[in-house]
Amino acid sequence: MLKRQYSIATGLVLLIVLVLLNLPEQPAARIKLALGGLFLPLFGMAGSVQHLTQEVGNSLVPRSTLLKQLEQLRRENEELRQQLMQIQEAWRENAQLRQALGWQRRVPWAPQLARVVGQDPANWWRTMLIDVGSRDRIRPNMSVLTAEGLVGRIDKVGPDRSSVVLVGDPNCRFSAHVQEPRDKSTAAKGIISPNASTLDRLLVDLTYLPGTSPIKPGQTVVTSGDGGIFPKGITVGQIVDVRTNDYGLNLEARVKLAVNLNRLEYVWVLLQ
Repeated sequence: MLKRQYSIATGLVLLIVLVLLNLPEQPAARIKLALGGLFLPLFGMAGSVQHLTQEVGNSLVPRSTLLKQLEQLRRENEELRQQLMQIQEAWRENAQLRQALGWQRRVPWAPQLARVVGQDPANWWRTMLIDVGSRDRIRPNMSVLTAEGLVGRIDKVGPDRSSVVLVGDPNCRFSAHVQEPRDKSTAAKGIISPNASTLDRLLVDLTYLPGTSPIKPGQTVVTSGDGGIFPKGITVGQIVDVRTNDYGLNLEARVKLAVNLNRLEYVWVLLQ
């Protein structure tokens, strides 16, 4: 059956070819044009498929190559992120130094700028190390401060390093007074001492205040100048709360320091 159908189809094709060959030139040309129009879309589709296949083949990249490119992009992104962090850190330090230098021009003292280089392991919480020493005319008991307020005093001095005893250390007790909020006059005077009830480095006690002292939270505490170590008028902090002591004869106040001792990077040493 199939052979018969194949023979009939072959005969029809041969018959059509013979007819086309024997037709006059103009009718034969018209028929050829019509048949070409029928098969032209099929040829165009075949060409498009071939072109698309070639493009897809060209766009395929081995997985190993893609992984290498991805890893390279990751490394470049990490390098750019590190560079950005370094630029931001340099900008921040530059802003700090500009602020510090502006403060230096406004104060009546002769301060020496120093960088904090570490904590003293012998007394981690209440001492620190700075990068100036005897070569920079630094001597023991010189005052150390920032634009915000008092930091402490110089303890030990080496050629190019010095240790600083911070406010709140038992070896850094000093006289201070509470300022009246209106005219900055002295409302009461006491002694800055360590706060034994908390490990917070930013809290100290102001002790031995007279029982009748008119002090309250929010008032500013400054150095009194007594004792010859710290000059008068350096900001220490603000009163947090007040409590009575010794059966009401004396008052004690907790003071929050003006300087954040946990984030010190640069300090000033007052050259005396």
